[in-house]
Amino acid sequence: MSRIDRSSAGPAALDHTSLDGHLLALLIAVVEEGSITRAAERLGVTQSAVSHLLVKLRGIVGDPLFVKSGRGIVATVRAETLAVQARVLLEDLRRFATAPAFDPAQLRTTFTIAANDFQRDLLLPRLLGRLRAAAPGVALRVIPSDIPTPEMLRDAHCHLAISPRPPDAGDILHKRLFEDSYRVFYDPAKRDAPASLDGYLAAEHVTVVYEPRRALDFDQALAARGVERRFAATVPGFAGIPSFLRGSALVATVPGLLRGSLMRDFASCALPLAAPPLPMYAIWHLRDRHDPVHSWLRAELDAVVAEARQAFDGAAAG
Repeated sequence: MSRIDRSSAGPAALDHTSLDGHLLALLIAVVEEGSITRAAERLGVTQSAVSHLLVKLRGIVGDPLFVKSGRGIVATVRAETLAVQARVLLEDLRRFATAPAFDPAQLRTTFTIAANDFQRDLLLPRLLGRLRAAAPGVALRVIPSDIPTPEMLRDAHCHLAISPRPPDAGDILHKRLFEDSYRVFYDPAKRDAPASLDGYLAAEHVTVVYEPRRALDFDQALAARGVERRFAATVPGFAGIPSFLRGSALVATVPGLLRGSLMRDFASCALPLAAPPLPMYAIWHLRDRHDPVHSWLRAELDAVVAEARQAFDGAAAG
């Protein structure tokens, strides 16, 4: 039996157990910097050290990771994908080494939550109250969510987003908080409820158009079906609707849950046509899935949703 000549077989392939935090940080640095020189400066090592470790990393993942482009380098699709996973793994390593017992009373932090005005006004004042009851050192920073992107959460622009449109990305997690339906609101001192579809379409409407010209999902769905309405006014958020409805014959089709807060002074009726429901999701990054502080934040949001739903159901029944 002939023997295999291993001297010409090349270096042995490395397996995943050769990975460590240094290699993960290196991959992220080179992907983000787009340069071995800048990555070396960022990591505080020599260019030759970066090049050597890249050879090792290529052997582990079986991909060139970076290719020359002009005078620089560009990441392969595989490198971009691995960098997303590497950020999560590094965060897990950090928690493995430093995770302390979590005591909300000792927490001193500001949570950044992305939400548009409907979600903001419905949930976030209640959420702040619950958080500060257990953690007086907590504050909230609220930013517009618009249509949330994976980068908002990947790059830690926010800790949590609340939106009907969760991004479609493997490292973004979401949970349905509730589902609402649209209703027609109007000033009962100035008009009756639209009695039919014809009456609804004959009315003049006020609606929300977020900047720059992003209509509500409901309005987009009706337009796609060829349902035409006359809009007397558009406003950049739900908070602008009451002043246009009050004292006028206008109608507004907005989420039904607003009748417990922003639209409480108006009458409402069911839509005279079929319309898709309005789902609402909590959205966060994969790296935060086991973080005790983030888990607490999400649990408190769940409790707020339950409270708001109970209060709304009670008011509707009354």
